[in-house]
Amino acid sequence: MTRRARQERGSATIEAVILAPAFLLFIGLIIGAGRVAMAHQSVEAAAAEAARSASVARTADQARAEATAGADHALTNQGVRCASLTVTVDTSGFSVPVGTPAKVTATISCVVSLAELSVPGIPGTVLVVASVGSPLDKYRGR
Repeated sequence: MTRRARQERGSATIEAVILAPAFLLFIGLIIGAGRVAMAHQSVEAAAAEAARSASVARTADQARAEATAGADHALTNQGVRCASLTVTVDTSGFSVPVGTPAKVTATISCVVSLAELSVPGIPGTVLVVASVGSPLDKYRGR
């Protein structure tokens, strides 16, 4: 064996030991960012469903109930599990006189758990909030 070959012996192992944890951390960060992005998209879709469900209701109380049920159903269908789910519906549009444009707004706050990733730098939970408005039929009795 030449002298140079003896000096480089074992360098591949050392490189692997140094680079493998960094590579795994990078992959974990990508997975975490993807999960947060998917959760945000799902919460926005659930807020749109909640607003639409509330806009077809006849009363403000019915709108709140329909919005909550619609948001829960949409999140369940998309496979998003919220550690804490809050559905807030602005039903002030129901008090506007008939013939006047009005809307109902649904805001959803979902705390998504990322604890199973166990990646340094990623928090255990992330709060995702989305708000969507839907117009009320201005010629329908309220």
